[in-house]
Amino acid sequence: MPQYLIQAAYTSEALQALIKNPQGRTEVVRAAVERLGGKLIGGWAAFGEYDTIMIAELPTNVDAAAIALAAAAGGSCKSIKTTPLLSVEETVEALRRASTTGYQPVASAAAATR
Repeated sequence: MPQYLIQAAYTSEALQALIKNPQGRTEVVRAAVERLGGKLIGGWAAFGEYDTIMIAELPTNVDAAAIALAAAAGGSCKSIKTTPLLSVEETVEALRRASTTGYQPVASAAAATR
């Protein structure tokens, strides 16, 4: 099943509410992911641009988008970033296929037309 890195930054209002009533949100997200047929691998708090990071397995890109859309629509997050993750085996296969695409970089294409 495809895996996704989900990063979210809370709004200042959401952070204020969490400070007033400290709570972990992992189980809320886990339930939503499981309703879509997925599995939450783990969740962490983070410093910097994003406040929370999760890794989830979801059946499809549509399911990953559904989680992001639901969180964004809830209003507690000012930004959400979802990144599909490739296994080592998938990466090796992508590298193999890259050489068969026939793609030419801009510099190569310009040189070919001279």
